[in-house]
This record gives sequence, structure tokens and C-alpha cells, in this order.
Amino acid sequence: MYRISELATKVGLSRSTLLYYEKIGLISSKRQANGYRAYSDQDLQQLKLLQQLQAGGLTLKECQACLETRIDRGLLLERLHTLEQEIAEKQRSRDLLACMLGMASMRGWHQALENQAPGAHLAWLLKQGFSEKQALRLKWLSKDMNAHEQYMADFEQIFTGLDRLGPGSAEDSLQALRALPVQPRTLLDIGCGRGVSSVLLAKHTQGLITALDNDEYNLACLQETLRASALQHRVQPLCASMTELPFATAQFDAIWAEGSAYIMGFAKALESWKSFIKPQGFLVVSDLVWLTAEPHRQALAFWQQRYPGMTTVDERLASIAKLGYQVLSSFPLSQQAWANYLTPLRDKVTGLAPHDFPSNALADIDQELGIHQQYLGEYGYQLFVLRKQGA
Repeated sequence: MYRISELATKVGLSRSTLLYYEKIGLISSKRQANGYRAYSDQDLQQLKLLQQLQAGGLTLKECQACLETRIDRGLLLERLHTLEQEIAEKQRSRDLLACMLGMASMRGWHQALENQAPGAHLAWLLKQGFSEKQALRLKWLSKDMNAHEQYMADFEQIFTGLDRLGPGSAEDSLQALRALPVQPRTLLDIGCGRGVSSVLLAKHTQGLITALDNDEYNLACLQETLRASALQHRVQPLCASMTELPFATAQFDAIWAEGSAYIMGFAKALESWKSFIKPQGFLVVSDLVWLTAEPHRQALAFWQQRYPGMTTVDERLASIAKLGYQVLSSFPLSQQAWANYLTPLRDKVTGLAPHDFPSNALADIDQELGIHQQYLGEYGYQLFVLRKQGA
């Protein structure tokens, strides 16, 4: 026989807990002549069994039911399912902590946050010490703050020597330029990259062009091209952010933005840039859109990760109207525009064998090239020529 203090020590429970268990009938004591409670070895074993059941995740009420009757298989299956969910949640918590400590990739976390809360994602990256340029590149390219520096070094090595960072052609750009009812005298090229469109606009208009990009290397490439073409007086390169344009209200007759609005989000870019366009001025902008209502599963999954805001032409046109623009022209970029981008890039990637150049950036670009090869045509770039409405 055991006194309550002895039993408590053997099972590692408090005196009050044992008294409660006795109250609900899990154990029972006998009063000795001196008034002390005494518990039998059967009570001790009952408590040991109870603790084993509790170790399986059962509540006290569920344990009591198992002790008093046959095991309820349905109850145990339900509890097992609940525990598996809890374990999965704990594992996700553990994985996230490991990622944030630099012990694993944060790609999945960045992609999920970008899909659900892109504004908060960018703000959080800025608080971690990334510049806006680095944060935007991390959101859209590396998607892993732990490996961002190496990823971008590899990415820039892959694109070294290439003129285009995305699809485009002189023919498409000139078609958009001809859709403008008047030629702009002041023009801002946002996200100009290495300046292919800026140089083209300088050659085919009489206006003054400001070529804006947040990458100094891209602008250095542009300046070399301008010197070679004797166009330095027509194009002014500027290293600045497209999210906080350093210009006066209504400063430009037109804004040109081929393949760059997605960085801010298409609708947000159009809304933000509108104030810098003169009344009845123009915006020429392109965006990646779905060209079919039923894309293949692989293409859909790929672009849901890479560009979750991607939608159809009709939906883009509807959003443009709500943002206070009139559509003057809209057309898809040509096959030649894609070839101008993809052919040199494929040649560059082919020359970089994965075993000689192991890189997540190379793997990502190779995957994108494969998606383009199989599914280009289910999606493409649409070029919109717009006029600002109102004041």
C-alpha cells in the first residue's frame, strides 16, 4: 500500500492531481485507522497505463473512456489524424526557423509570401537590410535571401554580353510608336535595361529620352551604345527606382515600359506612374498574359510561381479602363520578339554545362527555356498603347 505522497513520487504527479483522479474514479483509496489515504499496487499500475495513453495524445476524458471500455478505434483514428496535422505544422515551423537561420533554402517561404502578401514581402525584405534593388531582384529572381548574392552573381554572368533581358523587337516597338497620334517631346523609358528601346526611340523621335533603371551595369552598357551611336545628347541615363520616380508631376509626354510593369504589379504600376504623364499623354506598356483559357498544367504551375499576377488580355483591358486610361492599340509581341530574346539566351545556356557551372540561376533559366519551348503561344507579351484620361 502507498500513501498519497509515495504514490505521487512514483508516478511524478502532484497530490492535487491524484485527488482529482480519485474524484473522477480513475483510482480509489482506502482510509487507514490513522485517517491517511492508502493506495494499492493496482492504483499504481492504473496510473502508469493512464500515462501511456496520454503519451499517445489522448485527452484525460478519452483516456478514461479507453480504461473503462474497449478501445474506440474511430476515436484513436481521429486523434491520430489530429496529431499528424499538428506534427506537420510543427515541422513547417521548424523548417522556417532553420531557413531563417540560414540552414536551408527559403524559396518556398518567399514564393508563398509573394503570392499572398507581395507588399508586406517587399517591406519585410527592406527591413532585413536589403536595398530596394536587391529586394526586388530577390522577389522575382533568386527567391532565397540565404543564397541571393551567389544567385545574382551567376545570373549576371549568364546574361553578360546579351543585349536583351526580355522579349522585344524593333518592329513591335515602332508599331507601338506609330500608334501614338503625336510624337512625344519628353519620354521616360522605365526599366530600360541595357537600353535597346531607349536607343530605338532616340533614333525614331525628336524628343528627349530619360532612360531609367536601377542597375548600374545595365546603364553602363547603355552609355557605351549611346557613345557608339552619337546619341548622348538625346538620351539621359538615370539610376533610380521605378517605385519612387524622382520627377515632377506631369513631367513627361509619354512613359515607355516594355516588360517592366510586372515588377511593381501591373495595376499598381499604371496607377503610380499616371501622375508623371501630362494630361492626355501616353503610356506604352507590355505585360505577360494568358492567350488561352485552358493552359497546360505545367505552364500554369510554372507561371503561378513566377508571375502570380498574370491574367488574360481581356482582364488586363478591363483593369486599364478602371485606372483611367484609353486603349489606343493593343497587340501581341511577335515571334521575332521572342526569338530576339530566346535564341541568344539558349546559346549562352548551352555553353554553360551544369557540371562546370552548378547554379540555381542556370537551373531556373534552363527550366524557363523548356517551358517556352513547349508552351509559348499559350501565353505571350501583349503591348498596350494607352492615353491618360482626365487631368
